[in-house]
Amino acid sequence: MSLRFCNSHSLYHLLLVLVIFCSISTIYAEANEDPTIRTMEAFSGYPIHESNSFVTNLASSLSVDTETLQKRIDELSTFSDTPAPSVTRVLYTENDVLARSYIKNLMGLSGLSVREDAVGNIFGRWIGNEAELAPVATGSHIDAIPYSGKYDGVVGVLGAIEAINVLKRSGFKPRRSLEVIMFTSEEPTRYGISCLGSRLLAGIESLAKDLTSTVDGQNISFLDAARSAGYAKEPNDLSSVFLKKGSYSAFVELHIEQGPILEEEGTSIGIVTAIAAPASIKVDFEGNGGHAGAVLMPNRNDAGLAAAELALAVEKHVLESGSIDTVGTVGILELHPGAINSIPSKSHLEIDTRDIDEKRRNSVIEKIHQSAITIAKNRGVTLSEFKIVNQDPPALSEKSIIEAVEAASKELNLTHKFMISRAYHDSLFMARVSPMGMIFIPCFKGYSHKPDEYASGHDMENGVKVLALTLAKLSLQ
Repeated sequence: MSLRFCNSHSLYHLLLVLVIFCSISTIYAEANEDPTIRTMEAFSGYPIHESNSFVTNLASSLSVDTETLQKRIDELSTFSDTPAPSVTRVLYTENDVLARSYIKNLMGLSGLSVREDAVGNIFGRWIGNEAELAPVATGSHIDAIPYSGKYDGVVGVLGAIEAINVLKRSGFKPRRSLEVIMFTSEEPTRYGISCLGSRLLAGIESLAKDLTSTVDGQNISFLDAARSAGYAKEPNDLSSVFLKKGSYSAFVELHIEQGPILEEEGTSIGIVTAIAAPASIKVDFEGNGGHAGAVLMPNRNDAGLAAAELALAVEKHVLESGSIDTVGTVGILELHPGAINSIPSKSHLEIDTRDIDEKRRNSVIEKIHQSAITIAKNRGVTLSEFKIVNQDPPALSEKSIIEAVEAASKELNLTHKFMISRAYHDSLFMARVSPMGMIFIPCFKGYSHKPDEYASGHDMENGVKVLALTLAKLSLQ
């Protein structure tokens, strides 16, 4: 009896010790095995480091104010040089400056610390609990090509601000700071340079040098235009914009797909794995011109027909690549003097080629060049210029960011697919500064760069939720 009692008593104590040990282990694990943090959390009233379970549970508490988001998109669209429903907002114009003020005001209302750099990239930061760590960044652009829509880029800026608001409303507190960036001039409308702000952030010195002598179609220099908008105050020195590699721990951009795939497949979220490599080419032919009636066909040196033949050659070489990922576009074709009864004496083409394979794209460019030389010779015209304006490499999304976006999509019960971005974005150049990723949402019929461009409130809500949860995950890493 006494032996049985002693054994039962010992067993009781043993079980008690195990329970206490497991409890202590759980407490240590929840505090990242640091009891000091648990004590600090107890006295401060909020977590110093949010646990993984907190982030998982966060998904159910995210609430997007879709009505306000749409209202802000509509308000921003009124800063336009063309009437609704189109939007035209060109770098450093009056409406661009007004739109910038609108964005800075919204950042301030969200409690973000706002700053601008020498070319007008705008930054709004939510200071994290460990502010010394490299922040997590998100953002996009708000400039718009002539007669375009109101969602391209804008969803990634206003949606990012709303994602910060969503996290604040949920009670989340970031470990790493979170920063919203509005990039200057993603569109090449005014100075022919796409992603101007993000290229400079990536430290492209040749661009900073070229911008000191660059002028627009009205012969207004970049520096004069920037100063008129309140930027570029330091003469001829744009290097202050450059960011050091590693300035951010991650960059994530929310964007409409600008293609029809997500909508057609009924998929909520696109997770971008790579951004295609773009290249731009300018070509000029010069011929003799002459009267459309008096100069007989065998005697002509027609710069216009040389341009037309090269445009068809672009299509031919792209198709011959054998890859669906290789694309080419002659987006600009101008003839001089531009009269119906005058043989063109000059022609100007601007060609866009893209591919996720840089070597294959460069091979297409070389074939286009050889065709231009051959066409000029056969038609008796001069190839006065064949200039590769930019020839950027592709960018791959960071695995850890892809995984964070995928996990966020799953936790929110949203369908998703992995996809390539064939349009380029500021993310292409932010990849040179930090690990990068992108989130796509569907847009109506894939329309973009036209007034019909549209993303539904439901799709924007999904995108903002995925962005918010992704930022939260990356902030705690």
